[in-house]
Amino acid sequence: MTSSVVMSAPVRLASPGELEAFRGRILAEQKTRERVVRVCIGTGCAAKGSRRLFEVFRQAAAGGADGRKAIIVESKHVGCHGLCERGPIVVIEPGNILYQRVEEPDVEEIYRETVLGGRVVERLLYEDPRTGLKARTPGEIPFYAVQQRIVLEHNGLIDPTRIEDYIAVGGYSALAKALFSMEPEQVIREVEISGLRGRGGGGFPTGRKWRSCREAPGRPKYVICNGDEGDPGAFMDRSVMEGNPHSVLEGMLIGALAIGASQGYLYVRNEYPLAVEHLKKAIADARACGLLGQGILGSSFSFDLRINRGGGAFVCGESTALIASLEGRAGEPRSKYIHMAESGLRGCPTTLNNVETWANVPHIVNRGGAWLAGIGTAGSKGTKVFSLVGKIENTGLVEVPMGITLRRIIEEIGGGPKGGRKFKAVQTGGPSGGCIPAAHLDAPVDFDELTKLGSMMGSGGMIVMDEDTCLVNVARYFFEFLKSESCGKCTPCREGLAQALDILERITRGEGKPEHLEELEALAELLAEASLCALGKTAANPVLSTLRYFRQEYLEHIEHKHCPARECKGLFLYQIVADTCTGCGICRKKCPVQCITGERKQAHLIDQQACTKCGTCFEKCPFGAIVKV
Repeated sequence: MTSSVVMSAPVRLASPGELEAFRGRILAEQKTRERVVRVCIGTGCAAKGSRRLFEVFRQAAAGGADGRKAIIVESKHVGCHGLCERGPIVVIEPGNILYQRVEEPDVEEIYRETVLGGRVVERLLYEDPRTGLKARTPGEIPFYAVQQRIVLEHNGLIDPTRIEDYIAVGGYSALAKALFSMEPEQVIREVEISGLRGRGGGGFPTGRKWRSCREAPGRPKYVICNGDEGDPGAFMDRSVMEGNPHSVLEGMLIGALAIGASQGYLYVRNEYPLAVEHLKKAIADARACGLLGQGILGSSFSFDLRINRGGGAFVCGESTALIASLEGRAGEPRSKYIHMAESGLRGCPTTLNNVETWANVPHIVNRGGAWLAGIGTAGSKGTKVFSLVGKIENTGLVEVPMGITLRRIIEEIGGGPKGGRKFKAVQTGGPSGGCIPAAHLDAPVDFDELTKLGSMMGSGGMIVMDEDTCLVNVARYFFEFLKSESCGKCTPCREGLAQALDILERITRGEGKPEHLEELEALAELLAEASLCALGKTAANPVLSTLRYFRQEYLEHIEHKHCPARECKGLFLYQIVADTCTGCGICRKKCPVQCITGERKQAHLIDQQACTKCGTCFEKCPFGAIVKV
């Protein structure tokens, strides 16, 4: 008879000794489980039906006798594994066997062959598209082998809704150490030694920020987690909050202890309902266990947390705009002549870090600041989590040591551009980041090097583009996004973005003039020098970087009214390849302006004068006989 084991309700812990004893009981109970089925319910896998997969596996584990000796099977849902391109992901223990692109009809076979029989289902293993080799475990897959996971160490291993799972892997031991074996000054010192810099985009030294807040006069003091991740294509913080929410809570508890705060806030993007659900459960369970609230672990330290959902404004990722939103005001930035460490939330000393920064803290306390300082480069310590997306084989969530090259991330982890296409550029740092060309693929990834290349680290978005991407149109897209998300408070940002966007739209329509490039550069300088917050100050990066590395592409649009990537409507032609055309007539029938002619079973022609370049023929041709030129 198989069954799924569920732990009893959490118990209130009144000392470090009770925490360790509870951990011991959990580990002992876990050893009784002969098989474990881990199903990823991260947002990517959930979109492909993994929640239903989990239910089917759970039902199978609770099924009847099958003629074999009784074994104990646990089915658990876990956070994002990272390899989103190949989801849904299912991992079977023992053996750490990873199955990818699992569908509901596969569950019976996996359960029969692997869970009960100990045999591997070969067809569901990952197959390297370059070598044809199959991998049984994550460590054999290049996507995972190159990474160094610290923040994501337990994503994909623990159930984010069960505090027992987090405690079993050492959770809250760093809090106990900071509470009973260290002074607040020692905690701050270890964070300073670690060289940890803020992972939200600014890269400010975390230890220095904490010390300033601790030394600032005034009470109460606050700690805040910025989970308002609004960059297009970014989902790093989302995956951490969904997959390991207790790591964020523990980091905030340690930070609060270090600076002397008794209240904290989690400001979470409104579009992250699963993250909010998991954080609420984590907070409730931590309170029930005596790890949050009054007299934590029987000490004199008290601290509590509250979740605030963002209003959907990208600008609220900026620290002072976030504070304004928390206070119930419009999310607009303020001038930073007064630092938040001195006057933040409600005019009180405040420490604000993003999700990834807080999740690093328990590891620093447990392993020491020197340990993290031993990873990375001279000015950028530790690892960085990136969302690797775009025109690349393996999209997903990755964590790599600072200093790794762009080439290793894109080619070894990402598998290179899709379909063997030629790499053109990678955009880092979100909508205010720059586009880096192939010539700089061997550049190390850290705060300083990316800035030298005209981009930035940002919060960790990384968008790969191939030869079919128009960089002028990319710049236009990001300016359109930033213009719509600007709060409009300061004139340089409000008007400068609108004027720059108007110029870029003209260029992509074939209405550009040579002097427009000088105007874009002048507007970029104005934005950088006169804007109030980082949204405006860094907004010009997409334009400046593309002008720096792809100026000829702008000139092609302006001088020849042609888009080399064949992406800007009106700046390329659709042509029918006579040798490929079968004369089926589908394009002729679908053309809305009847500009295609030809006899049945003979090559057709497009009247270029009448063609509106709508692309209907290109989309409908089943033989690929219509090309862009």
